[in-house]
Amino acid sequence: MNDSAAASTPRRARVRAPELIGKGGWLNPGGKELTLADLRGRIIVLDFWIS
Repeated sequence: MNDSAAASTPRRARVRAPELIGKGGWLNPGGKELTLADLRGRIIVLDFWIS
């Protein structure tokens, strides 16, 4: 890739994800509070549902 192509590509602003807070809390956390920082660099599965 040449320099002109790299210069024409727009840069996206980095946005931090908000903490996941709900009335039920985390399920199966092993008895400890979790934050997104604790999960950084890990592969996780999020399952959202409405009861």
